[in-house]
Amino acid sequence: MKSSVFYLRLIIATFTAWLLTSSSITVAAEQEGPLKPFLGDPRMELKQVFEGGRFPNVVVTKDGTVLACFGSEGVSVRRSEDGGKTWGEAITIANPGFQGGGMTVDENSGDVLAFVEERHPPAPLTVYRSKDDGKTWQEAKVNIRPDSLGNLPSMHMNERGITLRHGEHQGRLIRASRYYGKKNSREEWPNHYTNAIYSDDGGMNWQTSEPFPEKGTGEATIVELSDGRLYYNSRVHWQERPKNTRRRRALSDDGGQTWTDWQIVDILPDGPQDTNYGCMGGLVRLPVKGRDILLYSNCESPSGRHHGTVWASFDGGETWPIKRLVYEGNFAYSSMTAGRPGSPSEGSVFLHFEGGPSGGGTMARFNLAWLLEGEATGDGAVEPGLKKE
Repeated sequence: MKSSVFYLRLIIATFTAWLLTSSSITVAAEQEGPLKPFLGDPRMELKQVFEGGRFPNVVVTKDGTVLACFGSEGVSVRRSEDGGKTWGEAITIANPGFQGGGMTVDENSGDVLAFVEERHPPAPLTVYRSKDDGKTWQEAKVNIRPDSLGNLPSMHMNERGITLRHGEHQGRLIRASRYYGKKNSREEWPNHYTNAIYSDDGGMNWQTSEPFPEKGTGEATIVELSDGRLYYNSRVHWQERPKNTRRRRALSDDGGQTWTDWQIVDILPDGPQDTNYGCMGGLVRLPVKGRDILLYSNCESPSGRHHGTVWASFDGGETWPIKRLVYEGNFAYSSMTAGRPGSPSEGSVFLHFEGGPSGGGTMARFNLAWLLEGEATGDGAVEPGLKKE
């Protein structure tokens, strides 16, 4: 009898595990589709979504609602259910509060997580969760474990988080984070480093990754490539580093626990070229099955934060052969995401940045066809016939 019960439990457990795995694979497949919706007639539009304030993030929920988040004195979000054509009124997530970046959509549950610190970090952190596509927000209980050096990370100010869709860590939530040392001051910059936090239980418990291989790095971005590796791109935050006006990158093949093969990305500017350190940039991988088309945003200017530009890579960040100017005037911090298959957001790229014609937070909405009409950089080549796909 005991043997029969044992085997029955084993069968149930095996079936449950298969069901969960199959469900995860289905969910992952639903989040990636064909390239065609991002092509067609070129289109680009700019629309102001926030007045005043700083620190943009943008995500697209599992159901396709676009959420633009902003705020340095209180954190708010605006929603678009029609792919960025129109926007609802601002919804307060926290007031007071300081934008922590890394807003993350859990593609397993559909929940959205927002990270808010009391002030410029190091500072106490509160995580808020929305179960209704950003309409309402509730404080969430979370536990963040320190890294292997015993340091707890701060959240500000990083690109949105992601849900991993491929490989053995499928379903994991991960977002970039950083260690500030004792404070954000010039003497502490050599001790700063970026890293990431990741969760395998829907954002309740988070582990902090090993540090990025280079000290003096700051605000960062993470995308998952089609083979399950993670591509990490970071700002420089220390004036003594070599080529400190160019971006850094590293890779992970263990779901974001460690980062290896760091390099200077000579083709990508890290903000104005006359400053001691860089500027937060946006990064997204288009949700196209089997393709690694990455887009990067930042200001490309000899001095001052202006000339916001987007670069495209078609080989997972190895080369960046084309770029196009988004806005010539004020352009500072930026965050970028892409629409989901089968939703009103499909085929659009959403770039939320500080600046624009009316200032505050501006949303650029465009497609890959528009970017493909940009300027060649000389770093690699665009695939022949790409516009015809």
